[in-house]
Amino acid sequence: MLDHVGFQCSDLAASAAFYDAALAPLGVARRMDFQVAIGYGSGDHADFWIGVLSEGDGFRESHIAFAADDRAAVDAFFAAAVAAGAEVLHEPKLHPEYHEHYYGAFVRDPDGNNVEAVSHRPE
Repeated sequence: MLDHVGFQCSDLAASAAFYDAALAPLGVARRMDFQVAIGYGSGDHADFWIGVLSEGDGFRESHIAFAADDRAAVDAFFAAAVAAGAEVLHEPKLHPEYHEHYYGAFVRDPDGNNVEAVSHRPE
């Protein structure tokens, strides 16, 4: 459904370091780097972008959930994100209020966005 999504970042270098670390356990890496914008993806296509804060006033929290292959990948995302300095919102756990196999972890990125890794697979 979506081709790509992007966040503006107040400190692109700090955000890049965070996403480099947090997304690696999910098989996601930098695919493009234009110095003012960096694109990440799990294949040849960059479908998640971060860029220099260039427009708009004030902060508006965004939420993005990255797909994880399994619960171990959610746990690895969480560990990498916390090691990279993320604020913990919700440690990895089942969220039956969404559905019985929804296993997710939520953190804040350097700009305060709510970033999640989720697996929908039963284990």
